[in-house]
Amino acid sequence: MTKPSDIVQKVEENLYEVPMDFQEGMRVPGRILVSHKLMNDLEIGTLHQTANVAALPGIQKYSLAMPDAHFGYGFPIGGVAAFDATEGVISPGGVGFDINCGVRILRTDLEIQEVRPRIKELMNKLFTAIPSGVGSKSKLRVSDSELDDAFNLGASWAVEQGYGVETDILHCEDNGFIDAADPAKVSDKARKRGKPQFGTLGSGNHFLEVQEVDKIYEPEIAKLFGIREGTVTVMIHCGSRGAGHQICTDYLQVMEQASKKYGIDLPDKQLACAPADSREGQDYFKAMAAGANYAWANRQVITHWVRETFQNVFNKDAEELGMDLVYDVAHNVAKLEEHEIDGKKKEVYVHRKGATRAFPAGHKDVPTVYRSVGQPVLIPGSMGTPSYILHGAERSMELTFGSACHGAGRVMGRGEAKRKFRGEVLEKQLADKGIHVRATHPSMLAEEAPEVYKSSSEVVNVVHDLNIARKVVRVRPMGVAKG
Repeated sequence: MTKPSDIVQKVEENLYEVPMDFQEGMRVPGRILVSHKLMNDLEIGTLHQTANVAALPGIQKYSLAMPDAHFGYGFPIGGVAAFDATEGVISPGGVGFDINCGVRILRTDLEIQEVRPRIKELMNKLFTAIPSGVGSKSKLRVSDSELDDAFNLGASWAVEQGYGVETDILHCEDNGFIDAADPAKVSDKARKRGKPQFGTLGSGNHFLEVQEVDKIYEPEIAKLFGIREGTVTVMIHCGSRGAGHQICTDYLQVMEQASKKYGIDLPDKQLACAPADSREGQDYFKAMAAGANYAWANRQVITHWVRETFQNVFNKDAEELGMDLVYDVAHNVAKLEEHEIDGKKKEVYVHRKGATRAFPAGHKDVPTVYRSVGQPVLIPGSMGTPSYILHGAERSMELTFGSACHGAGRVMGRGEAKRKFRGEVLEKQLADKGIHVRATHPSMLAEEAPEVYKSSSEVVNVVHDLNIARKVVRVRPMGVAKG
């Protein structure tokens, strides 16, 4: 059987090329960022999907797969591609169903030894305060006009409602919103699904994790991020819930017709798309931006309830606890950005599907406080393995349109995981390692067992060694709440 290693050509250490003669119709080569060890986990299907994306009109330079890449809907998860703003396309399959599924991290001044004796109580209260699971509903009720405001304003809307502080906004990617959003492009069904779900975690790989800072690689940058070794951080991973899922579903139908209307030859119907400057393309972009903004508002509301819970458990206010937002990054999103292509600056729609923006020092879109070092890049592990905080580095703009991986990446499907692992056993194994987990059902733990993911350290080392994003801090889980 043909393996990915039989097909790709080595460009340099950790960087491989899928040649244009691999599949008919490829307009650019594919590029796979992977170590020799991770190459063994790479599916041939991921390689084909990377090549399929390379066949879409207007694609620039390369179709990319990050080191955590695996098989997804149309695009690989961990896929990055940039399309010319006028001659290229926009594809919902290049963004995904969970629009702006993303991750944020809060620092605290709490020492590990203060938190460890109370981790069980803390996780139980967090699990109660933040609803999780499929279709979970929030204690927050919003009107139709408030929903419109959230679609338009993202995290700012939540802060204006009292769910956070002004500085939170400054520490979100693009200040926690995309200004192209238009709620009128969001269907009634998507509104109905999203309205009761603000402040809910969701299910699948979404989590809320209390972590210990166990290693600092770059002390000066960690200091700028406000993080000290031996203290505790909180990581929140979730997205746009039913609203985003429905927006994607709605526009896949629109794009299927648009692909035919505009005569776009699709190598895979899951890559249904429309010209970026067409009515269909722009309608999707505006609806997707609304979904992205919903996700930022959702994470902001959850952040507020996390702070309230810590206040309750440790009997200090959030300011005394030093619970500042370090940064918030988007994963599943398409953005209009300026990049240098063949020596010229050009506007492109960058699709990051299971990938994180990783802009380097000096970039105008990096918050002022971090501009001297590059934006924080957050790469979670699994519930039993370390997560990493990195900073965007010099080669990200040259190699990946300013992007890095977004997590460890699955190596096993959910069905197989449930057959192979038992949630109750995993819970005990993790407890023996000092990790207290809560989940809506034991099967959820089985689906997310550490063994179903690639090594987070191996994945992170690829982007670190390629100088796309460099390691600053390593954190390990103390307590995890799963959907």
